Amino acid sequence: MSITPIEIQNKEFERAFRGYKQEEVDEFLDRVSKDFEMAVKEKLSMEEKNRSLEDRLSQYQKLESTLHNAIIVAQETAEDVKRNANKEAELIRREAEKESQRIVEEARYKSSRILAEHEEIYKQAQIFKLRFRSLIEAQLASMELEDWLHVENDEEQEARDIG
Repeated sequence: MSITPIEIQNKEFERAFRGYKQEEVDEFLDRVSKDFEMAVKEKLSMEEKNRSLEDRLSQYQKLESTLHNAIIVAQETAEDVKRNANKEAELIRREAEKESQRIVEEARYKSSRILAEHEEIYKQAQIFKLRFRSLIEAQLASMELEDWLHVENDEEQEARDIG
């Protein structure tokens, strides 16, 4: 059990022969009582301040825990976003490769078709050229025979004979 400042102030000592001076003892007890009272008040003030600081520390620890959890969630979210972005990029790359392969195949098909058409047209041009040459050569040969002159002369002769 602790002593209070009031108990110090109200303490009475028995009187003895050749004892201490009553005024000095009372004066000393008053000073001790006041100092003790100040110490008790300071102790209570410090205890209150300590509780307040402990409450604030608890709040800061909760805040720290919350921030730590938020950072972890943010990191996990960032990793998820990164993974999803990588997956999407890979998907886009694959689709682009497929599309480019389709375009290349289509271009090859068109070029082979155009080449085949070119070859066909070239063949037809060669055939036309040969037929045209044959026609011209036949006409030249016919002109060189000069039978056509005689046919005309014979027709004139027959016309004269008839007429």
